[in-house]
Amino acid sequence: TGQHYDYKMNELFFKQLNIREPDVYLGIGSGLQGEQTGKIMISLEKEVMKIKPQLIVVVGDVNSTLAASLVASKLGIKLAHVEAGHRSGDMSMPEEINRIVTDRLSDYLFTISKDCNDNLIKEGIPKSKIFFTGNVMIDTLMKFKRKSLQLKAYRKFGLKRKKFALLTLHRPSNVDSHENLRKILLAMKDISNSVPVIFPSHPRTQKNIDTFAMRKIFDKGSFIITDPLGYLESISLIEGAMFVVTDSGGIQAESTVLKTPCITVRETTEHPVTITRGTNHLVGLDMNKLLRTAEKITEGNYKKGKIPEYWDGKASQRIAGIIKKLFL
Repeated sequence: TGQHYDYKMNELFFKQLNIREPDVYLGIGSGLQGEQTGKIMISLEKEVMKIKPQLIVVVGDVNSTLAASLVASKLGIKLAHVEAGHRSGDMSMPEEINRIVTDRLSDYLFTISKDCNDNLIKEGIPKSKIFFTGNVMIDTLMKFKRKSLQLKAYRKFGLKRKKFALLTLHRPSNVDSHENLRKILLAMKDISNSVPVIFPSHPRTQKNIDTFAMRKIFDKGSFIITDPLGYLESISLIEGAMFVVTDSGGIQAESTVLKTPCITVRETTEHPVTITRGTNHLVGLDMNKLLRTAEKITEGNYKKGKIPEYWDGKASQRIAGIIKKLFL
């Protein structure tokens, strides 16, 4: 759709993951939530009416997911949702609205963990529509893990494996708020006095750092701020880090599989299995809790975690098998 239009968040992924070019590229670009969703719907509806598919498959919880789901529903086309049933309980997150609406419209719901099944059943979704298939994001990770780790991307920044912390921030509640962004960056500056911190920074985050005049925070301590990195480099850094501090749902999952401790600066998570079974710690915006957790990890006192069920690199095969039975 073109929702993610920055080169390092779009084209680079096609190249690194050896994905062929799309047959149709909508080129939507940026915009307000409603504007972006509306533009995707207008363009996608025209394409779908030409193609006349039996099934539309949507993934995740971004605006493209919601837009495609609404188009499918309005045109009477069957809809399947991959990564269905995620719930954070935070209706201020655009992603939460996208998830709930998409799940209500879907005919087939593919989940990554059993708590997602439970969420859907509580909301009245019939069990016959729900399929526990595992996490397709981990399929990608498993396929490219060896290639990613061979990169040793941290060396490019003069860092040593398990001797640095990785920071990623992109959620509006964190990066659009002067108070919250400053709070997190100051806490990370404290951490950088003892452990080097590398911060691949989302374009939106970089823009706000400049708008809020926060560059001086990085002047002292060992703090490396970079442009966004490709997928392979990102996985290499997650695996190589002593710990990760993030507000990304995807990184919570990836760090669990890579056995890297993760500290999540959000009040809620749509991936509770990464806490109950994985390596994730939810600290919200309590920076004292963040610093205490980071200190424990640096001392070697942290939960090692286990890989959740069906996060084995075969989720997409299970989904494809179910679709094949349903439609062929």
